[in-house]
Amino acid sequence: MLSDTNKPGVIGVGECATLPDLSCDAMSDEEYERKLRTFCDDFCHTGSINTNAMRSYPSMLFGLETAKAQLDANGSIDFFHTNFGAGKEGITINGLVWMGSFDEMYQRLEEKLKAGYHCVKLKIGAIDFAKEIELIRHIQQSFTRTQIELRVDANGAFTPENAMERLEALAQYDIHSIEQPIRQHQWAQMALLCDLSPLPIALDEELIGVNNYNEKEQLLDTIRPQYIVLKPSLHGGMAGVREWVKMANQRGIGSWITSALESNVGLNSIAQLTADLYGPHITMPQGLGTGLLFSDNIPMPLTIKGDQLWVK
Repeated sequence: MLSDTNKPGVIGVGECATLPDLSCDAMSDEEYERKLRTFCDDFCHTGSINTNAMRSYPSMLFGLETAKAQLDANGSIDFFHTNFGAGKEGITINGLVWMGSFDEMYQRLEEKLKAGYHCVKLKIGAIDFAKEIELIRHIQQSFTRTQIELRVDANGAFTPENAMERLEALAQYDIHSIEQPIRQHQWAQMALLCDLSPLPIALDEELIGVNNYNEKEQLLDTIRPQYIVLKPSLHGGMAGVREWVKMANQRGIGSWITSALESNVGLNSIAQLTADLYGPHITMPQGLGTGLLFSDNIPMPLTIKGDQLWVK
């Protein structure tokens, strides 16, 4: 939380959300608090965020950026003065269907469609691949292309040896894209898949820990994915995401933004950033629905109407 003596009663609140075994800045609570305190003290002393010094600590950077953005907006959650932030426009989001049994996943999918979602992301890799293909085939036979746009996320579940065969099998079912088909840090194999795959590939976990500008250039130029999926808490905070998007645009690579289990504080910040980067009139569905997973969340004037996230 930040405050300014020149703005009595105005505060800025940020959220630092790390995911164990995934975030590049995950560490013990004591280490994390000590490091974050150092960055906060530096900000209080200089009045600015040392983005370069914080490149390797994206969740901390995102939390500090969020608090400063709200402070600069005089306490408003409309950080960047967008149509979304003013409550004039919603952001279309995808529905998320978590991995489970065939029946569980199909039931969750039906619930998303009944709720008004058009774009649905299916997590795969938890059950037998033949069963997952059967589920996808059943989905495509049950719903038309105008009813559903299907994305799948393998979370690195395929191997370099079986990935192409599985991508060819999935490509028969009019799927929008697949996220992270094989595990990260296999650039040569991933580059080959992106070059030959009949199904567009999006990188997600591959981007974690790639914080240096030159490393980002090298990754994008080597792998040449069709899309990148960006999570501010994992991929460099707001500044890092803006950098990724600019570099992707220069190379004709598409992108969208998603949350990573943040509370409503972080979710609002990500949505405000999304509106500023891609708005107005965002057409690509974003991944901003994870806040619904919490039974006890921080109050925030965010609501989902059909398949859109709105500020009330």
